[in-house]
Amino acid sequence: MTDSYLRIALVQQKAGEDRNANRARGIAAVRAAARDGARLVCFAELAFDPFWPQVPATAAAADKAEAVPGPTTEAFSELARELGVVIVLNVFERDGRHCYDSSPVIDADGSLVGVTRMLHITEYPCFHEQGYYTPGDRGAPVFDTAAGRVGVAICYDRHYPEVMRALALQRADLVVVPQAGAIGEWPDGLYEAEMRVAAFQNGFFTALCNRVGPEQALHFAGESFVCDPAGRVIARAGTDTEEILFCDLDLGAIENSHARRLFLRDRRPELYGDWLT
Repeated sequence: MTDSYLRIALVQQKAGEDRNANRARGIAAVRAAARDGARLVCFAELAFDPFWPQVPATAAAADKAEAVPGPTTEAFSELARELGVVIVLNVFERDGRHCYDSSPVIDADGSLVGVTRMLHITEYPCFHEQGYYTPGDRGAPVFDTAAGRVGVAICYDRHYPEVMRALALQRADLVVVPQAGAIGEWPDGLYEAEMRVAAFQNGFFTALCNRVGPEQALHFAGESFVCDPAGRVIARAGTDTEEILFCDLDLGAIENSHARRLFLRDRRPELYGDWLT
């Protein structure tokens, strides 16, 4: 592997009721990924918990959330420092009176470089998210890491081209998408096409890491995948399988992409006006 390539790993694993057991399996997966040369490892949405929003929230919902920094980030920070890998998590975060769907990003030296909080919160059957999550208040940051410039678009945020463009304008190399998508939820390939188009229009890699397995009301699909800046799917995990999906990213493709050479160069933001807000 040359310096122009980056090996990433998407951990597609089931999550039961026991957060400690789920976290231990996640730690084992990071170790396995690092042994196979991964320099960045990412997890699905709420990777170490059941998918709580399958049922409407109760007054006790916040009791399920955890602090950031907290036990999960501390465990993975220690692991990142030991193995020299970047780790993108997703947890149910509690911060004072508010709870968020959050992705802490841990650098290869074990430092917590930042946290992305899901911006857009949906509400429909089996995805009762508005009772659990406060809309994110930290924008769409891009983090400098040992694996490059990394952005995160959490689940529902992937549907918003404004989020993807904001990450592109900050020169993201890779956008990780922690996802909770059920079997049959990819309508006619449209959700995949969405990630392909985002990668093509913005000149970065997209890596969607999905939950997998049957739970209380949903059966999560797996089918994690990675797209290159030309909009091609270059790696794909199985349906309903627990696995680590590896993908080698050719970082040279970023600056040579249509978006970096043409689309971003030729933007005319002075003409777009207030109708974008």
